[in-house]
Amino acid sequence: MSRVLAIDAGQSGIKVRSGDGTADLTFPGIQTGRALIPQLAEVVRASVAVQAVDVVAAGVSGLTDDNADADALLDLLDGTGVSTVILAHDSTTSFLGALGEGSGVVVAAGTGVVTLAVGPTRTARVDGWGWIMGDAGSGYWLGRAALDAVMRAVDGRGPATTLTDVVQGRWPDLTQAYMLLQADPDRVRIVASFARAVAEAADAGDAVARDISERAARELAHSVRTGADRVRDEAGVLPVCAIGGVFASSTLREAFTVALADDRALTLVPPRGAGIDGALALADLAATHPLSPALHRSSPR
Repeated sequence: MSRVLAIDAGQSGIKVRSGDGTADLTFPGIQTGRALIPQLAEVVRASVAVQAVDVVAAGVSGLTDDNADADALLDLLDGTGVSTVILAHDSTTSFLGALGEGSGVVVAAGTGVVTLAVGPTRTARVDGWGWIMGDAGSGYWLGRAALDAVMRAVDGRGPATTLTDVVQGRWPDLTQAYMLLQADPDRVRIVASFARAVAEAADAGDAVARDISERAARELAHSVRTGADRVRDEAGVLPVCAIGGVFASSTLREAFTVALADDRALTLVPPRGAGIDGALALADLAATHPLSPALHRSSPR
């Protein structure tokens, strides 16, 4: 029996789990501005020092066809005992963890966001285009909207908000905040970190934070509907799972539920598991499953 090491590699953090459950580890998140494969190799090498494995199965944020080189990762793991590498975009592992191998739609919203819809014969990925070009409704999107609202309030272009006190807690002189943020190599995570403040302020009744949260919810619901429309082969109800830290906001979650309520072909269901569970499932995914073509496997040696 193969010993599997599952990796759920997001921008906020990396979770690692051995198939037998004897090793659960965490590492700093993937840096999308750096070469991906060497980062994964560092994580695997640190993990196999704790638990020997044969197969590495990873769901990775920001994985593209250009950087999904399973053979290159296997080469960097020479001498570790790893004989097989399976790589997938984290939308795939989020889906498998939340809904298993059936049909449905999963929207995973953390620092970034991606939605994956799976039908009987087709799949559709929606958004996940990163903080510059997309990720509508993500933690970064929420944090960016919060900073915009605060500076509008400072200028007098927008209403007052309690978010100003939160942002000023990090940068006492708000007139200098933009320069300090632009110069910080960790700026994506910093911006996304303000999503929690938006959630807390919205739940406490701040009108600006509530508006930001509701707009984010509508963006996320729109992505779900778009994905579902692209994979439906026939009439029927598709289950929808909403996972990730963004949905910890009761205001946003409620607005998201309302935004989907008028679509009788979609029904919200609780997730069965998380992305790390989906990473474990990669090793056993049937070749005939609609998601199988999205996997990148190392060549037999």
